[in-house]
Formats: sequence, C-alpha cells, structure tokens
Amino acid sequence: MSLLAGIHPVREALKAGLPLDRVLIARGAGGPRLQEIIDLCRERDIPVRFEPRAQLDHAASAANHQGVVAFGASGRTATIEQAASERRLLVLLDGIEDPHNLGAIIRTAHAAGASAVVIPERRAAGLTDTVARAAAGALAHLPVVRVANINRALEELKELGYWIYGLDERGPLAYDQTDYAAPTAFVIGAEGRGLHEHTAKRCDFLVRIPMSEGGVASLNASVAAGVVLFEWRRRQTS
Repeated sequence: MSLLAGIHPVREALKAGLPLDRVLIARGAGGPRLQEIIDLCRERDIPVRFEPRAQLDHAASAANHQGVVAFGASGRTATIEQAASERRLLVLLDGIEDPHNLGAIIRTAHAAGASAVVIPERRAAGLTDTVARAAAGALAHLPVVRVANINRALEELKELGYWIYGLDERGPLAYDQTDYAAPTAFVIGAEGRGLHEHTAKRCDFLVRIPMSEGGVASLNASVAAGVVLFEWRRRQTS
C-alpha cells in the first residue's frame, strides 16, 4: 500500500478518483484546504480518521505531511499497450534513481501533454511518497507504466509505429533542429551515465541539448527532460 503525505498530493488523488483506503487528519488541524479534503472523502465514502499529529509524523517519516496522510494508490497505472493507444507522446526513463528527479519528470511530462511515463521495475526509483510530492499532483492524472525491460518496451513501441528519440549529450542532432515524427517516444537516461548502450542502439534518433563552451557538460535529467518535452509541445501548438 502506498502512502501520500501533504495537502496537494492527497487532494489531487481524491479529485482524480484514485482508490484510497483511508485518510488521516491531525487532530486540531484545520483550514479550508483540509476541509475540502474531508468533504471529498465523504463524497467518495473514504474513511477519515483524526489522529494525534505524532502518529502522522511516524507514518510520513520525514515528509512534510501538513496535517494529512492518505493510504492507497499513489498514482494511475497502465500497460504499455494502453499507454501507446493514444498515439501521442510517451516518456521512457532509462534507470532514473533519484526520486526527486523522477517526480519532477512526471510533473513535466504531464504538463507537456504526455500520455504516460514508462519506468523499469528494477534498478530505478519506484513510486514513493517522495516521488509523489515532487510530482506535485501529476501522479493522480498521468499513468505510469512499469515494465520489466525498457529495451523490450522500445521494441514493442516500434512495432506499434512509434518513433524513438533518445536524449544523449553525444547525440548528432540538436534537439531544436530535429523534426519529431508522430507518434513520439522520448527516452531519458539516468543521472550521470545517460542512456545505456543497448538502449541508445534501439533509438531511431539521438538528440542533444547544445551547451555553451566552457560550461557544464550536461543538464540535470529532469531539467533536460523539460527542455526537450516542451520543444515537442511547442511544435504541436505552433
């Protein structure tokens, strides 16, 4: 069972209709935002319990729960086939290990109009409370697909007609000089090492974000994802 801590993640999960087992509210906590959460729980017949703040502190560990903790699904899930059926934009993550980066990328992918984010089941960050808080509510709206093997997922997407673009600092194509064919899938590599060699070989194109001379070699994974995903979005709306 997943845990959600904080007013915004819990409220977004309730508004999105995610299955929640129960919600804990700190005794003595109040205000219109907490009342909205209580009202949403009553509308959906989700049990609300008022507990000592120390109990919420223990449940949320170091998380800033703001007086509310929920137990249940932290986000929407889907299969690769379901995610691909919209034939728009998919974002695949090749071993992102930092939960803050994962949450930030999920938030950015949702804002850019992606249909889903695809993550590996092992050797990568999972959908923790830290991820949910970094995603700032996006997990309640954007499906996350968990696959056993990213490379097999790429092969399946190719069979479904997707064009695969890998983000790589050594890529021969500049991200803003590339025509993105539809439907599109972006692959974002892990912090530090970037794309795995076998993953890069399965991409149709490798694109880079040009950096100024004498500057840093590459951007943080979540920042780089934001740059390329919003370039894709700009192409769709211009």
